[in-house]
Amino acid sequence: MSTIIELENVTKAYDEGAASRVVLRGVSMRIEGAETVALLGASGSGKSTLLNIVSGLTVADSGTVRVAGSELTRMTAAERTLFRGRQVGFVFQFYLIPTLTVEENLRLPLQLNDSDDPQGRARVNDLLARVGLIDRKNTFPDRLSGGEQQRVAVCRALVHQPPVILADEPTGNLDGETAQEVLQLVLELGRESGAALLIVTHSEEVAAQCGRTLRIVEGQFADHEVRI
Repeated sequence: MSTIIELENVTKAYDEGAASRVVLRGVSMRIEGAETVALLGASGSGKSTLLNIVSGLTVADSGTVRVAGSELTRMTAAERTLFRGRQVGFVFQFYLIPTLTVEENLRLPLQLNDSDDPQGRARVNDLLARVGLIDRKNTFPDRLSGGEQQRVAVCRALVHQPPVILADEPTGNLDGETAQEVLQLVLELGRESGAALLIVTHSEEVAAQCGRTLRIVEGQFADHEVRI
C-alpha cells in the first residue's frame, strides 16, 4: 500500500498573551492506505491539534504535511477547504445536520463533490442497508438513538469514498455495548474502503483494537509504537 498520510518534523504553537504554548514538537508519522491507526493520548496532549493539521483545519508552523498526494502547508485556505471536502471523511460525536434527514445528511458530501448521481445515491442506500438503517433514511437525527446517529455519521464519512478517514473520539458519548458496535463498524468499513483511518482516542481499549497505536505525550510521540 502507498503512504496516504505523511508528517515530517511538524511543530505547532499557540500564542497565549505574552507567552507561547507549544502543542506539537517535531512530530513525524506515516499511515498507509487500508491501515488503521489509533492516536492515543490524554486531554491536552496534542492529539486533536494533530488531527486538525492532517485535515487542513489547522496549519503547521513548520514541517511537512502530505496527505493524499497534496502538500497541505503550501495550500491557501480555500484550497484546503476544497481538499477536505474531497479527500477527507470525518466521524465526530453526533455531528449530523438536524434539519436534514438521514438520506440528506449522507447525500451532502456527494453534492459537495458533484457526485450526487444515481451511482452515488446507490452507495447511500448500500451503506444504510449495511448498517441496518435503510428503513430510517427519511428520519431526522433527533428521532435516532445515539448509536444510530453514530452509524449514520460513519456512513457519511465514507459515502464519497475519501482516501482519508479521521475519527475524533467516535464512541466517546456511547454506552459500552453501543460503543463497541460503532467501533467495529468504523474499523470494518474503514478497512474495506482502503482508506487510511486515524482514530483519536484516550481509551486504551479502543486503541487495542486498531492495527497500530501512536501514543502522544506533551506534543511528542512516545519512543515506541504498538502493532497488533
